[in-house]
Amino acid sequence: MYRIFLKRAIDFLGSLFGLILLSPIFIVIALVLTFLNDGKPFFTQLRPGKNEKLFRVIKFKTMTDKKDSSGNLLPDNVRLTQFGRFLRKTSLDEIPQLINVLKGDMSIVGPRPLLVEFLEYYTEEELARHDVRPGITGLAQISGRNFLSDDEKFRIDVDYVNRLSFWLDVRILLKTIQKVFKSEDIVLAPDVDPGINEVREKRPI
Repeated sequence: MYRIFLKRAIDFLGSLFGLILLSPIFIVIALVLTFLNDGKPFFTQLRPGKNEKLFRVIKFKTMTDKKDSSGNLLPDNVRLTQFGRFLRKTSLDEIPQLINVLKGDMSIVGPRPLLVEFLEYYTEEELARHDVRPGITGLAQISGRNFLSDDEKFRIDVDYVNRLSFWLDVRILLKTIQKVFKSEDIVLAPDVDPGINEVREKRPI
């Protein structure tokens, strides 16, 4: 009942309430980023959602589009702005994903939506992480976030899918709020090690 009906209803109402409540902060951040990023306050990227259906995830844009003399983007640590660093550290860059939740692309709680190119590197068991909508926060994020290996994150994601319940989501959400306010387990790094492709190409799936 919860997995099929109630979770989506709670996501819809929760994201709507969250967007209304956070609208002043949302507007201020968007205006600042519009000024800092040449009129581009948002970053969007295709990610696999439930049943591997692709959607565009929305985040506040924390990096510039600066390029080298050859036209290639500079490294992430060079393009990350001071304001962007603050947004990431406080997780405020995630606020626009409430729009994804409202639309039904994401859930408030679930496995994080990762890059499309990682799909071919998952094991059959790990692909189960796409049996539910991806989330803004998840069990892996409260279990160590960027201090976990990719294998550990995926194992925890599958464990979440298998144990999904209302009370598990409540526990994850409360723990997330606690970690955000205490700035625990926060590293300014991507969701998954960019080298996962190279690592998994060297072993059979």
